[in-house]
Amino acid sequence: MKSRALIATLVLSTLGLFITLALGLLVAPLAAEAQPAARVYRLGWLMPGSASDFAPRIEAFRHGLRDLGYVEGRNIAIKYRYAEGREERLPDLAEELVRLKVDVIVAAGPAIRAARHATTTIPIVMAVSGNPVGDGLVASLAHPGGNITGLSMMIPEVSGKRLEFLQEAVPTLAHVAVLWNPTVLGSTVAFTETQTAAHALGLQLQSLKVQSPDEFDHAFAAMTREHADALVVISNELFFGHHRQLAELTVRHRLPAIFHLREYAEAGGLMSYGPNGLDTLRRAATYVDKILKGAKPADLPVEQPTKFELVINLKAAKDLGLTMPPTLLFQADEVIK
Repeated sequence: MKSRALIATLVLSTLGLFITLALGLLVAPLAAEAQPAARVYRLGWLMPGSASDFAPRIEAFRHGLRDLGYVEGRNIAIKYRYAEGREERLPDLAEELVRLKVDVIVAAGPAIRAARHATTTIPIVMAVSGNPVGDGLVASLAHPGGNITGLSMMIPEVSGKRLEFLQEAVPTLAHVAVLWNPTVLGSTVAFTETQTAAHALGLQLQSLKVQSPDEFDHAFAAMTREHADALVVISNELFFGHHRQLAELTVRHRLPAIFHLREYAEAGGLMSYGPNGLDTLRRAATYVDKILKGAKPADLPVEQPTKFELVINLKAAKDLGLTMPPTLLFQADEVIK
């Protein structure tokens, strides 16, 4: 009798285990289906230029996102909007991103203001900005307030340094032309700083205001008439979209020029001195990450560049008939041959 009871107990235990395992196998897929899908963040990318102009920059930004764990198509979707150099399109493009209910808008130059007019609630990250405080985009660099934060390229001391580099490259420098766009955020402040630096160095300044690429030839003709010795280009998003054309014009008119971004020197201009634009875009990804993790733009200080690079194009120097002094070449972060 005892053996029969033992056998019955074993049979019942085995049957219970079998039922438990079977139920587990049935419930597991249901539990997996019930798990919420990983969230895909929606990011708006609003730029005043064209996709081709910004190709290296968007790749640098994507690289910054990947370093932080965001992979396009997996856990983040980027909605690209480009004004193709037509600033009047920016307000409509910004409104379109708002209607798409993106989580963050990344903007540069005049696109920042368009985004701000379109929304006061969606966080806006300034990928490239000139003078965000002076232009009324943020309350202060340390405490932006509102829904905007990001990176500023405005460093007052840089304007004087560019003129000093030009003096080293052109020892007879006396008359400097300045090409700038007064309608672009930050450009007026940058021009004023250049003006102050020129006065301190005893240089005569020629102001040339340009609001459209159609005005480039007229501006360079004016430089030639006034016998400018060299040129400073105060970069903005409009100019950046035509940086190859501008670099070519400086060589064609035999004008030693210094620019804000290395892309101009790489395109054939003589020199550039300023922050690394690609590094700035990678840094913009860190702001997006912090905001997606719950930080408020109002509490994230605006970052200013701390590292600057001097790039010199020796081929351009040769075409311009210049011999670059060894002391200047020694200071260069990169020499293009």
